[in-house]
Amino acid sequence: MDLDLNGRGVIVTGASKGLGRAAARALAEEGADVLAVARTEESLRELAGERFPGKIHPHVCDMRDRAQVSALAELAAGKLGRLDIVVNNAGIAPAANFLEMDMGVFDEVMEVNVAAVAVLSQAAARVFVESGTGGRIINVVSTSGILGKATLAAYSASKGAAIQLTKALAAEWARHDIQVNAIAPGAFATEAQAYVTGNPEVLAKRVRKIPARRMADPGEFAPLVCYLASAKAKFVSGAVYVIDGGETAKQ
Repeated sequence: MDLDLNGRGVIVTGASKGLGRAAARALAEEGADVLAVARTEESLRELAGERFPGKIHPHVCDMRDRAQVSALAELAAGKLGRLDIVVNNAGIAPAANFLEMDMGVFDEVMEVNVAAVAVLSQAAARVFVESGTGGRIINVVSTSGILGKATLAAYSASKGAAIQLTKALAAEWARHDIQVNAIAPGAFATEAQAYVTGNPEVLAKRVRKIPARRMADPGEFAPLVCYLASAKAKFVSGAVYVIDGGETAKQ
C-alpha cells in the first residue's frame, strides 16, 4: 500500500531510542522528511546518518522547556519546508511507591507527558490551520493510561490525561482537517525495558501476563504510526489504538 508520505514534513519527539526511533525510521523509509527530536545529540546524529528515501534532521530539545517545545513547529516548517505530521512520543516513567514520591517528580512527569504534548500540538495545529492543508497528530500514550499500574501512578495519570487530550482535540480540530489519534503500546522490548528483557525470570513473569506470550519488537509499532500519518486515515480521529498482544483485552 502506497501511503503517499513522500516529502511530508514530520516531527517525532523522543526519537533517539525505542519506539520514537522506530517511528522516525519508518516514516523516513516511506519518504517523509523527519525532524527527530530528543535530548541526546549523539544518538540523533547516528540516526540521521542512516540512509532512507526521506531525510532525518536531528534536533536537540528539552521537553520540559515549554519555549523550546513551542518553537518546534515553526522550526520544522522552516527546516523541512512544510509541516504535516507530529508524533508526540517523548515521555518519562519514573517508578516509585506513591506514598514516598516527591511531588516535584510528579510535576515533571506531567510536564513532559502532558504539557509538552499540549504545547506542541497547539503550535503544530496553528501551522496546519495557517497552511490550510490540515495535518495529523499522533500521541503515543500507554496501556498504563487505560488500566493504571502500581508504582507508576504519575505515569498512568499522565497517559490517561493524554488520552483525553487526544479525544478533545480530535473533536475540536476536525473542522480544520486535523486528525488527532493515540497509540497505546503495551510491553515492547525497548531500552527502557532492559531490566525485564535482561532477566530471564523477570521476563518470564512479565510475558505470562500477555496472551501473546511475548514482548513486541519496536518494528511492530511503526507501521501503525505510518498509517495514521497518511491520507488513508483521514476519517480516523479521536481513536486510541492498543498494541499489547491482548493484555488489556483480558481484563
